Amino acid sequence: MPALNVEFTDEELAAVRAAAGSAGTSMRAFAKQAILDTAHDRAGRVRALAHEIAERSAELNKRLA
Repeated sequence: MPALNVEFTDEELAAVRAAAGSAGTSMRAFAKQAILDTAHDRAGRVRALAHEIAERSAELNKRLA
């Protein structure tokens, strides 16, 4: 299975360790879920923004066609 190595400062690693501990999960599981959540959220925001742009420019696009 592919892997990803991520470098952290001591302060960043301490923050991740504390957050994972508060979530009751391992640092590896916490980091993986955070990355996946961010990736999915970004894709959703991109789709929503594209839809909003299409709606706002629909009238102009009709006039320019």
